[in-house]
Amino acid sequence: MNTTMKAMIYTQYGSPDVIQFKEVEKPTPKDNEVLIKVHAASVNAGDLHYLRGTP
Repeated sequence: MNTTMKAMIYTQYGSPDVIQFKEVEKPTPKDNEVLIKVHAASVNAGDLHYLRGTP
């Protein structure tokens, strides 16, 4: 079984240039949790505010 997954992450606030594409460890769900496989995701204006650190 594959123990890693692809992820777009950022470790600091800033422009979209701070986003990095990385292979990260797949999380292990607890007894009362489930792990859902996501095939596609989108970005909207709210995500840009989180990235810049503005409300």
